[in-house]
Amino acid sequence: MTLISIAQMNSQNDIEENFDTVEQLLQQSQSQGSNLLVLPENFICFAAGKQRETAAQFEDIQARLESLAHRYQIWIVAGTLPCPFRPDGTPVPDGRVRTSSLCISPEGTEARYDKIHLFDVMVADAVGGYQESKFFEPGTEIVTATSPFGQIGLMVCYDLRFPELALKLRTQGANILTAPAAFTYATGQLHWQLLLQARAMDSQCLVAGAAQQGWHGAKRQTWGHTAAADSRGQLLSMIHTDGTGLIHVNFDLAEQNHIRASMPLIQHRRLIQL
Repeated sequence: MTLISIAQMNSQNDIEENFDTVEQLLQQSQSQGSNLLVLPENFICFAAGKQRETAAQFEDIQARLESLAHRYQIWIVAGTLPCPFRPDGTPVPDGRVRTSSLCISPEGTEARYDKIHLFDVMVADAVGGYQESKFFEPGTEIVTATSPFGQIGLMVCYDLRFPELALKLRTQGANILTAPAAFTYATGQLHWQLLLQARAMDSQCLVAGAAQQGWHGAKRQTWGHTAAADSRGQLLSMIHTDGTGLIHVNFDLAEQNHIRASMPLIQHRRLIQL
């Protein structure tokens, strides 16, 4: 049995203050005996227009997270960080950065996933129009990480709306899907819980949705409701309060294998051309 902790945060633009919160979450997770902590999107800095400034500190932030993972002897899915270079080391052009999710073990970084689906949409809120592609370059690689408690498939926020990504991660061996997110209040209220449960049901993976919650500046409001859904698509736990918090859920690989054997969805799939 594996215990997974999933965080909710209200990150602002102060990196050191956000790091303090991360360490508190790690301490709480360790005290519960957790093997893995999942952090939200933009966990280290949530401030419009500061992507390049934060990205310049990517390697320093990564090293600090690796040190924390080692100190607390816990795996971390480090939500997302803006990164100024691609996985092969080449700089991201045009003044943009990548949204990178790191999977870190007590021994160091095990995997990096760059968000593939970018949020270019109109939303009925104070911001109105979101255009991530103006500031971010999309990733191109699907990524899983091998851990002692199963394969971790890495996703980020808007990726949840694309079931083919979750299914591809499943075919690459994923047992757990992590979904750091900063859903807007409007879209989260409509779809957050539904998407977590749907992707869990589609893939027969445990889905861990770590969310930002509350106001970030004067205009941006996120939905929160950090939650997890099991391999049957059932909601295991959800935070219904404001601000920083944690949920802890059990993951049983043997039970997941039984669910998959009883209803072998992957073996039954037929290719349909869109």
